[in-house]
Amino acid sequence: MSKRESNSKAIAALLRLMRRVHGDEEGSLSIVSVFALMMLVLLLGMVMNSARQVDQKVKLQNAADSATYAGGVVLARNMNTLAFTNHLLGDVFALTAYFREARDRSSESLTPEILNNWERVAPAFQGSEFPPFDQLGYAIEEKVPPERDMVLTFSEWSYAASEMMLPVFEEILAERMIPEFQRSLTSATPAMIQFATDEVARRHGRAWPIRAELRGVMWRTNVDPVGGFTEMARRTLPVVDPVMDTLFDQERYFYAARAQRERLARRYLRDWNDESLHAFDVVGKVSQFSNLWRIFTCGQLTRLLDVEYPTTNLPFQIRDTRKDILDVNSHLEADFMFVGVVYRQQLNDMVPRVFHNPIGSDTQAYSQIMLFVPRRRLIKVYPGSSSPSQGTIGGVPGQGLPLPGPPTPDTPPPPRDPDEVDDPPWTIGYQSRSWYPHDWDLVNQNWTTQLVPATTSALTTVLSTPPEVNGVTGFVTPDLLSLDREDLRWISHH
Repeated sequence: MSKRESNSKAIAALLRLMRRVHGDEEGSLSIVSVFALMMLVLLLGMVMNSARQVDQKVKLQNAADSATYAGGVVLARNMNTLAFTNHLLGDVFALTAYFREARDRSSESLTPEILNNWERVAPAFQGSEFPPFDQLGYAIEEKVPPERDMVLTFSEWSYAASEMMLPVFEEILAERMIPEFQRSLTSATPAMIQFATDEVARRHGRAWPIRAELRGVMWRTNVDPVGGFTEMARRTLPVVDPVMDTLFDQERYFYAARAQRERLARRYLRDWNDESLHAFDVVGKVSQFSNLWRIFTCGQLTRLLDVEYPTTNLPFQIRDTRKDILDVNSHLEADFMFVGVVYRQQLNDMVPRVFHNPIGSDTQAYSQIMLFVPRRRLIKVYPGSSSPSQGTIGGVPGQGLPLPGPPTPDTPPPPRDPDEVDDPPWTIGYQSRSWYPHDWDLVNQNWTTQLVPATTSALTTVLSTPPEVNGVTGFVTPDLLSLDREDLRWISHH
C-alpha cells in the first residue's frame, strides 16, 4: 500500500509540474527568437553574398570596358602612326629632291643668260614712238638687277640649308629608316596592346577598396590572343609590308605602294615649292627661276623614285581593299574587331559551409571594340561662310592649322530687332573631305576605336579558352561551347 501511495504522489507531483509549465510562459519567446535570429542570419548571409557578387561583377565589367578600350586606343594610334610615317616617307623624298637641287644650283646657272637677254633687249624698247613700249624698256632695266639679287639670295640660302639637312635625309633613305621603323612598330604592336590591356585591368583591381588581382587579355575573333600563334600568318594590324611580306597577291601591293609613294612625294614637293617660291611666282617672273626650279626638283624626285629606290622605301598598305571584299561584315569582324576579357579568381564566399558558389570556373568580364575610320558628319552651312583653307597658319605646307576665332567682345552686343529672324538661313552639308577624310587606307590619319556590343560569333569559344599570353595563366574558364549565340545573348548583359 505504501508503494502505491508513493507512485500516486509521484504522478501527482509530475502533473502539478506540467500544469505549472503550461501556465508559466516566461522565456518561450526567447526560444522562438533564437530560431528567427538564425533564419535572419542565414538570410543576411545570402543577401551579402549576392550583393558582393553583383558589386564585383559591376566593377569587373568597368575594368573590362576600360582595359579593352585602352588596348583599342593603342591599336588605333599605331594605325595612325603608320599613316603618318607613310606621309613622312613621301615628305623625305620630296625634301631630298628639293635640297639636291639646292646643292647643285642648276636653276641658278641658267638664269644669268635669261636676265642678260632681257637687259640686251631693253634698249630696243627705249625711245619707241609708242609710250608703253618706251616705258617697258626702262622697266626692264629696273627689274633685272633686283631679280638677280633674288635668285642669288635664294640660292645661297637653299645651298646653306642643304649642307645641313641633305645628308640627314639621304641617310634616312639609304638606311631605309622609315620602313624599318614601320616593321618594328607592327612587330611590337601586339605586345603593346596586351600590355596596355593588362595594365589597365590590374590598376582597376588595385584601386578597389579591397584589392583584387585582375588580369586582362585582348583576343582576336579567330580565337587567338593578340600576338598569339596566328600572328606570323596574319598580323594583328590589318596592314601589308609591300617589300618583306610574301602574300599571294604581293605584287599588287608592291605596285600600289609605288604609286602611293609617288603621289605623296610629288604632292609634298609641290607644296614645298609653292611655299618657298611664292615671291618668284608673284614678283620675280622675269628670271623664270621658279619654273626652272620646279623642273629640276621634279627631275631629282623622278631619279630618286625610279632609279635609286625603285623597290625599297615603300609605304605600308592596308590589307584587302574594298573591291577585294565579298562579305563586308565577316571581313570587319575578322580584321577590325577585338574582344577584351578581364579575369580574376573566384570571389570567396561568406559562410562557405552554408553558402557555396556552384560555379567552378573563375570570374570573367568581356567587352568588344571596333577599329574604324569615322564618316564625315553633317553640319550647318551658312551662306557666305569661309572655307576651311582660309584663316590658317603653321603646319606642313598645304595642311595649315586653323586660327582661333575672334575674341569675345568686352561689351555685350546691341539688342536684336524683335522682327529679325533669330537664325539666319542655312543648309546641311558634310564636313570638308580634305579635313575629315574617311578612306580606310594608310594615308588617312583618322583611325579611331570604340566599344561595340559583344556579338562576335566566336565569343563563346573565346570565353571558354584559357589565356596563355603575356604572363596571364592559371585561370579556369567556363565551358560555354555548347551555347549558341542566342543562348549567350540571353544570359549576357551585352
